[in-house]
Amino acid sequence: MGGVLPSLLLILAGVLVGGAWSLHRQGAPRGAVVVTALLAVMATVAGVLWMLPGEGS
Repeated sequence: MGGVLPSLLLILAGVLVGGAWSLHRQGAPRGAVVVTALLAVMATVAGVLWMLPGEGS
């Protein structure tokens, strides 16, 4: 399970980036685009940090 969760988070980040771009191109409200983009950034950071070696590994 150690390698699956970071991969899923990075896949989610990619989907969210695509969603944010699509919302932007469709003229969605800026708040929706910003929230989606922030979720993408958070998923990316979480996925990368999860892969870093830590004290528990």
